[in-house]
Amino acid sequence: MNSIFNSCRILTSALVIVMILASSPSYAQKVKPSKTGYAPVNGIQVYYETYGDGKPLILLHGAFYTIEMNWSELIPALSKTRKVIAIEMQGHGHSPFSTRALSITSLASDVEKVMDYLKIDSADVAGYSMGGSVAYQFAVQSPKRLRKLVIISSTYKSEGWLPIVNGAFKDFKPDFFDNTPLKTGYDAVAPDKTKWRNFLEQMIAFADVPFNVGDSNIAKITSPVLIISGDNDGLDKNELMKTYALLGGGISGDLEPMPKSQLAIVPAQGHVSVMMQTTTILNYLNDFLK
Repeated sequence: MNSIFNSCRILTSALVIVMILASSPSYAQKVKPSKTGYAPVNGIQVYYETYGDGKPLILLHGAFYTIEMNWSELIPALSKTRKVIAIEMQGHGHSPFSTRALSITSLASDVEKVMDYLKIDSADVAGYSMGGSVAYQFAVQSPKRLRKLVIISSTYKSEGWLPIVNGAFKDFKPDFFDNTPLKTGYDAVAPDKTKWRNFLEQMIAFADVPFNVGDSNIAKITSPVLIISGDNDGLDKNELMKTYALLGGGISGDLEPMPKSQLAIVPAQGHVSVMMQTTTILNYLNDFLK
């Protein structure tokens, strides 16, 4: 038992280190948003940024991240042809801490309410990691508001992660994140920096509760879905193929019509590093969303 516990501590520490390394990208082509603001939704304030013009594309970040940490390398290219709306979910970045319990259901509802506030009838939605789980839930809760769905290194159920990853989630401790660039990033934009520990405790409690959007609900998604995964990103690839099959994939494209959903496995990539493959992800997104 102690060896399992120690292994989880090591993996958790490694995950934090990787997140730290990913928190300082080059931002070589950083652009300023055309608009920023707070949308009053479901009793909380959700921060958003908009870039460019065209068909709307909503971006949902990963756990503990901000818009800048997660999307700044992609936004400049995406906003050349699209109206990009990047959201910081409850307690993240500029969005104030709230005592409201976190769930993918409430976070998905927040996305729809932000769309209402910005008068967006429907949009493409892309989510990374935690944002991908929220995006799956959004597709189920608000199917009429969704055009196309992009899921990057994420799953719609806890069992979609490898057991070692779920074990590491259970071992998260707030002090693992202190004195890291993640804390520095939070302090730079959070409206109340004193809420850092409260935010971490809330996120750890959120990660400790199993979730499952439901196989039958995933099978009912009618919008085209693009799944992007690193080959070693912590997702259970057997479960990933089951997900793709629920979306109509995993067939013989030479003998049957090609499905409208797509699956891309990026070689030699982990959970964080796959998000840093800017050119690869942009190529996939542009081909899928055009």
